[in-house]
This record gives sequence, C-alpha cells and structure tokens, in this order.
Amino acid sequence: MKIAVLSTNPKLYSTKRLVEAIRTHGHEALVINHALCHVMIEEEKPVILYKNKPVEGIDAIIPRIGASVTDYGCAVVRQFEMMKVFTTVKSQAIMRSRNKLRSLQILSKAGVQIPKTVFANQTKDIESLIHLVGGPPVIIKLLEGTQGVGVVLAESETAAKSTIEAFYGLKTNVLIQEYIAESKGADIRAFVVGNKIVAAMKRQGKAGDFRSNLHRGGKATPILLTPQEEKAALQAAKALGVRVAGVDMILSNRGPMIMEVNSSPGLEGIENCTGVNVADLIVSFIEEKIPADENDTIGV
Repeated sequence: MKIAVLSTNPKLYSTKRLVEAIRTHGHEALVINHALCHVMIEEEKPVILYKNKPVEGIDAIIPRIGASVTDYGCAVVRQFEMMKVFTTVKSQAIMRSRNKLRSLQILSKAGVQIPKTVFANQTKDIESLIHLVGGPPVIIKLLEGTQGVGVVLAESETAAKSTIEAFYGLKTNVLIQEYIAESKGADIRAFVVGNKIVAAMKRQGKAGDFRSNLHRGGKATPILLTPQEEKAALQAAKALGVRVAGVDMILSNRGPMIMEVNSSPGLEGIENCTGVNVADLIVSFIEEKIPADENDTIGV
C-alpha cells in the first residue's frame, strides 16, 4: 500500500514514527504537507494537487492536522474521502473534536460523563454563569485550544469575572467549567486505536499548575485503566467518531469525567511513557480496514 501522513513538519516525532512504522510493515510511506495542498473541485472529479502535481495512488492517509489549520486541513481530508481514500480519522470527526463546545454537546447527548459546563454569548450576567457550575474556583476555556493553552483557573469570583470580561473584550466566547478539586492537577490520557485502548498514562501537573499537559512540564507514568475508565474512553471516542484518539479524563468523586478527545494525539509522550509502539498499531489498524486483496484497487 501507499500510505500518506498529512503533516506540516516531517521532522516531528509523531510524523517520523508513523513513517518508520509504515515502512516496517512493507508499505510505501510519504509525507504530504496538507497546508500546501490545492483542492480542485469539478463534477465527479475530485483532485488534490501537491507541488502542482495530482496526488494519485494513495490507499490511506493518517491526518496530523494542527489546530492552526483545522479548517483547511479538514477540507483536504474531506477531498481524500471524496477520492475514496481510507483515512484513520474522518474530517467530520476532526471538526467535532476540535471545537470544545460542540464536542461536549455530543458527549453529553451520548451519555458520557463530563464536568458541568456553561456557555453564553458575552452576557453581562457573569456572576450567574459562575454559580451555575458551582461557584469559584472555576475553569475558563477558549473554544479552541491545545496543550493547555487558553485554559485558566480562576480561584475567586473576582478573578473569574475579570478573566471572562477580558476574553469578552477580545470578542472571544469561552466555556466556564466546574473545577474538580479532587483530581489534584492530574488526568489520564487513554490512547484509542479502532475500538481498543492500546496504552494509557497518568499525567501529573507540575507544582503550582493545575494543567497536566506534558508540554507544560507535567510528568507521566504508565497505568492500567479500570473497567469504568476504559468504558468512558471508548464511549467518548465512539461518540465523536474518532478512530485514532487521545482521550483525556480526570477522576472525580462521581467517577471518570471526559475532558477532551484529541483527534491528532502526539505519540512521543505515550510511547516513551508506556513503551507501547502506538505507531505500529495505527498501521496495523489500516491493514485491518483495507484487506490485502483490495490494495491494488483502492485509491485515486
């Protein structure tokens, strides 16, 4: 098979590991910078141009779409879908997972347990919003953000009101979310491939930081999920339709709560922490979905 990794940087750990895994499995690997692709739309003739040449003969793609190019990256993934190319994560799933409000709405409808969250259109009645989620401290989040950027812990009502007003002043709407104190700055990242949990780690935020992201100095240790945690992670990934996902959850007195489903989860943290070859499992997932006898007929 010919498998393309959609990535803006071939030197990134995740991109390199996926390319290695594809080649180890005996397939042809290439990296396509989706930000430089041109999408040509014509009646019944979807075409993608890369470096002014049509992209042809691709059997599968592994999208690694960054938050800064979500819309355009999803347009490219959607074009590949129109060309009948298999993708590990569909464009609609990427869009759903990337918007925090939309993803929480979908998770809520699916019965997935999430922290109490409120969203309003730049209302002046900020105090009532704060108290709807249980009062301070509260978490304030941008609708789109990754690696802990755009997430603020407001420990008092005054701090919460000032932060929300500041975001409103920038014409930016935010989510206000209850603070789960018993999580103590820790969360769990469960890595889902297909319908299986293939690896999991607990992340602990550095002293004084409630965010547990490894990019912000958090520490990780490998763990085995409880049946309840495993069920929550799989249910969340399924609800959003993300077949390769990093599902983040926190432990509360009410059980595991899903915080986010990442549709382009990094491989470095999970592989180094757990020793699991996640890249290899992603390629195996593609092989399961594209039977060997169909390899010569699937593509552009």
